[in-house]
Amino acid sequence: MPGFNHQKYRPVAPVKMASRTWPDQIITQAPSWCSVDLRDGNQALIEPMSVNQKQILFALLVKVGFKEIEVGFPAASQPDFDFVRWLIEENQVPDDVTLQVLTQARPELIERTFKSLKGSRRAVVHVYNSTSTVQREQVFKLDKQGIIDIAVNGASKVKELAEQNPETEWVYQYSPESFTGTELDFAVEVVDAVTSVWQPTTEKPAIINLPATVEMATPNVFADQIEWFCSHVQRREAIIVSVHTHNDRGCGVAAAELAVMAGAQRVEGTMLGNGERTGNMDIVTMAMNLYSQGINPELYLADMDEIVRVVKTCTQLPVHPRHPYAGELVYTAFSGSHQDAIKKCLDIYTPGQPWEVAYLPIDPTDLGRSYQEVIRVNSQSGKGGIAYTLEQQYGVQLPRWLQIAFSSVVQGQAELNGGEVSPEAMWQLFNEVYVDHQTPIHLGAFDLKRTTHDHVNAQLLVDDDTIEISGEGHGVIDAFAQALHQQYGFKISIQEYSEHAMQKGSDADAISYLQVNIEGQHYYGVAIHEDIVTASLNAILSATNQFMIETKQAVA
Repeated sequence: MPGFNHQKYRPVAPVKMASRTWPDQIITQAPSWCSVDLRDGNQALIEPMSVNQKQILFALLVKVGFKEIEVGFPAASQPDFDFVRWLIEENQVPDDVTLQVLTQARPELIERTFKSLKGSRRAVVHVYNSTSTVQREQVFKLDKQGIIDIAVNGASKVKELAEQNPETEWVYQYSPESFTGTELDFAVEVVDAVTSVWQPTTEKPAIINLPATVEMATPNVFADQIEWFCSHVQRREAIIVSVHTHNDRGCGVAAAELAVMAGAQRVEGTMLGNGERTGNMDIVTMAMNLYSQGINPELYLADMDEIVRVVKTCTQLPVHPRHPYAGELVYTAFSGSHQDAIKKCLDIYTPGQPWEVAYLPIDPTDLGRSYQEVIRVNSQSGKGGIAYTLEQQYGVQLPRWLQIAFSSVVQGQAELNGGEVSPEAMWQLFNEVYVDHQTPIHLGAFDLKRTTHDHVNAQLLVDDDTIEISGEGHGVIDAFAQALHQQYGFKISIQEYSEHAMQKGSDADAISYLQVNIEGQHYYGVAIHEDIVTASLNAILSATNQFMIETKQAVA
């Protein structure tokens, strides 16, 4: 194809490091989180959030547990300015939450930024200018010193205004925008110039945010860049290294994780990854990745459905059904082998023990999801998924032989209708095939006598007639089968039998399952009754009625 030419692109140069330490590091605690949903996320929306939507989303971010929230670019947007003022004037910011606002390194914008924050208890002023080679040479047409001057002048203005407003606890943050496209030695030079102005200390550190404004290379290269920066920058002990990764290559979360291994202490991102182009780093995914490794993410994500609902409402963006951890289908198995493995693991899992369930990296109930959502049935599903669904929804524990038989019935229905078979439709199908066969013969009264053998005397109701039958056998079921044989002439051989209570308690209904052979053909009968013997006899009749209708046997 003439327009598809890979030769116009150049690979990102690897970082020359004699040795790197990050591959041997293990994340053992969560980084500091900063949500940029209300700023970076908002500016990426086709229709920016209304004031009400911002208020709703801010409340969610506080509830989830974010301690730093970037709430806007107040110097560039009147709605952002007004929102910051509302948060402060209406006392909407909890004492343990710090507002963060963004501004370019321009004096007039910095001044308006400080006006928006007047009266705040604590605030992060996040100042930035672009440092990348492309921006420097093609957009701003400045040399390196020109870029440094912009950064230093901005830092000086921030410090000046902070000193003029001592009633607020100010935190300085600087970003060399497009860090990943900046020569590493120059990025360090710019940051050193900024911190030389601010003079941060270990007691009052500055935040240096290193953004992958555009994701340009594999995550390991970004980790190399972070480690190189951390080992060369001045005043490292007085700097909180933060990262802000984007998802242009689909690796935003991986890049942030490796950056933390490489020395980053703080991560900026958005809930569910909304952001420009392919999105920001998804804090939900990264936090849940930590959670799945037994690490406290320091965020409360237990009500994932509420998080999804609020984010969708406020951003007007859908959440993909396969979105990690949050998607509607991420804990759902349609594959038969997957369903069978999940069912077997869940059957033996003991709450409170380490989680080890096939195909489920975390327990869905931790996020407010139900096990009923784990397994759903379509034409690709197998016996395990069908059995699991009926057990969870209706208390029916299908024996394996009936799982095999019924799975082919459900699969046929799925192939006929296309798509998914709901639990309600599955239960209706189960009853139609095995349970609701009460004609032509219906069980009336019966009595049992037990000596060396079991004796059954029973009434069969056929239309308006009552037929008396009796039989003897090894057990009640065998005796009843013998009685039917004596009455109708066909032999009923019991192949499989199973029963159980459907709920806990003495008044629970019982369910009986039978596989019988009648004249060389297999039939399955199921019956539910408060009395297990009645259920068992009705199960035989359900199978017998199937045979009689199929073969048009006389019932007199």
